[in-house]
Amino acid sequence: MRTFGFSEFMFILEAARWTLALSAIAFVGGAILGLIIALARTSESKTARGLAMGFIQVFQGTPLLLQLFLIFFGAPVFGLDINPWIAAGAALILNSAAFLGEIWRGCIEAIPRGQLEAAEALSLKYSARMRDVILPQAFKIALPPTVGYVVQIIKGTSLAAIIGFTEITRAGQIINNATFQPLHVFSTVAVLYFVICWPLSLLAAHMERKRARALTR
Repeated sequence: MRTFGFSEFMFILEAARWTLALSAIAFVGGAILGLIIALARTSESKTARGLAMGFIQVFQGTPLLLQLFLIFFGAPVFGLDINPWIAAGAALILNSAAFLGEIWRGCIEAIPRGQLEAAEALSLKYSARMRDVILPQAFKIALPPTVGYVVQIIKGTSLAAIIGFTEITRAGQIINNATFQPLHVFSTVAVLYFVICWPLSLLAAHMERKRARALTR
């Protein structure tokens, strides 16, 4: 039986790059779709608002693990050849979009009503109002909660282990099956997640405090 040593640690550490890569894919894809969702939620179209709300309710109201299962095991039913990379990326993008869309919707609606009325008084169209007046201000408000949510995305990638995607958690499972030393293995996994997530949590808290100080001036 193998013992947990440096080579086993390096195997888990190297898997961290796939955790970070999957997190980046989930955030970028989720951000693009989330912005669309946020704009739809605050649009003048009742249909767009309804569709966006339906999307949010589905992906916020069901577990991410279930979404992973449905995409990974459901795709072959429709004749689609899907691998763990695609399944995990798609599930995390859709899930992240639902949460980011709602976060950013709140940030858009946090802009004082007078800003929107002033833009309307200038006869700006909806797209121009959002692009030139509302979104630049909402962006500043959205930064702290967005950075904070990135931590949730990183931790959420651990669920991809269940469909065979080899990130930190899956690497830990593989090493544990070879060494039968779960305390050593999963303590290492926990430390790696902490090292990745803690700086982001500190950054989000710092940005929130900085914004709070700016508002009190």
